[in-house]
Amino acid sequence: MSRHPGRLVALALLTLGSASCAVLSQLGSPQGVEVTAVTYNIRHGAGMDDSLRLERTAAALRPLAADFIALQEVDRNVNRSNKVDQARLLGDLLGMKSAFGAFMDYQGGEYGLAILSKWPIVRSTPLRLPDGNEPRVALLVQVTLADGSPLTVVCVHFDWVSNDNFRYAQAKVLAATLDTLSTPYLLMGDFNDEPGSRTIRLFERGAMEAEKPAANHFTFPAAPAPEKEIDFIFVSPAKRWRVDSVAVVDERMASDHRPVVAKVVLR
Repeated sequence: MSRHPGRLVALALLTLGSASCAVLSQLGSPQGVEVTAVTYNIRHGAGMDDSLRLERTAAALRPLAADFIALQEVDRNVNRSNKVDQARLLGDLLGMKSAFGAFMDYQGGEYGLAILSKWPIVRSTPLRLPDGNEPRVALLVQVTLADGSPLTVVCVHFDWVSNDNFRYAQAKVLAATLDTLSTPYLLMGDFNDEPGSRTIRLFERGAMEAEKPAANHFTFPAAPAPEKEIDFIFVSPAKRWRVDSVAVVDERMASDHRPVVAKVVLR
C-alpha cells in the first residue's frame, strides 16, 4: 500500500481531468462547436498580376485555419490551368477533403465551384440552377462535425450580369431547397449582388448573415481597394448559431476578390 494514498487519488483525478479536457477540446465546448468558415472566389488561381499560381492561393488560405472553405471559379482538368484538379490540389495543400460541382465543360475539362472540409464529407450534391449568362449549380455538402452533429455546407456563385433577373431566379431555386433541409447549414459564396438587393434579402429571410465590420466590408476588387460587397456567409437557423467574428482578409494579389472569414459557433 502506498504511504501517500491521497497523492495517488489526486494524481488519478488530475489524469482523468486532463483526458476529459482533451475529449471536450475535440468535441467542442459545452457552449457549442466552434467553426471557422471561409469563402473565396479564387479566379482559377490567377492573381491580380494574371499569374497562375495555385500555391499562392493556398498560402492565402492556410493562416485562416478553416474548417470549411467555399471556393468559386474553380477549374478541373482545364487547359488554361495546366489540366490540374484545382479543388483536389488545394485540398491536398491544406490538408482538407474536397468536393467539386461543375457548371459546364470548358477547355477540355470542367469549370465550377468547390468546398474544402476539415471534416469527413458524407455526401456531395450539385444542385442545378436556372441558366443565366452561364450555366450554374450550387454545391451542397453534408458533413459530420466532431461532436457527431450533421451540418450542410453550401457554396454558391450566382450570375454576374448587371440585370438581376438571372441571379434572382437562381437564388429562388436555392432558397427553396434550403428550406427543405433538416440540418443546420452554412451558406457561402460569391453572390454577385450587394446588401439590400432582392437576392440578399431573400436569404436574410431564412438565415442570419455573418456581418462584416462596417469599416471593412467590401470584398471586390481585391486591389487597389475593394469597392463592392458581393461575397457573403450566412448561417441557419439563426437560433442555433452564434457569430463571434467576421473579417475581410487583406489579400490583394492572389485573386480579384478578397477572402471572407467567419468564426461561428453551432449550439
